[in-house]
Amino acid sequence: QVQLVESGGGLVQAGGSLRLSCAASGSIFSINAIGWYRQAPGKQRELVAGFTSSGGSNYADSVKGRFTISRDNGKNTVYLQMNSLKSEDTARYYCNLFSRGINYWGKGTLVTVSS
Repeated sequence: QVQLVESGGGLVQAGGSLRLSCAASGSIFSINAIGWYRQAPGKQRELVAGFTSSGGSNYADSVKGRFTISRDNGKNTVYLQMNSLKSEDTARYYCNLFSRGINYWGKGTLVTVSS
């Protein structure tokens, strides 16, 4: 079993920054992909940024140049640095880990950007 715990969300003004963290624990034997998704009220959950099994990273077009995903393998932690935040970035952000055919999700952390 894998547990994912997100932190770092909060209320920030437009143009500000936040850094989200996702700590993974449990039976992590292999990671095919790990990253961040978000879901705004009334919208579908969407990929924000992620690492693939090959080590590459990808980003949603809407966050390219503003968000950066990084990881600390020793701490089993993934980060999302969010800069130049916009009101449309307001959402609950979820950490996702895909391993051995199973999708694991955290409970999410709420990010609210005020304009």
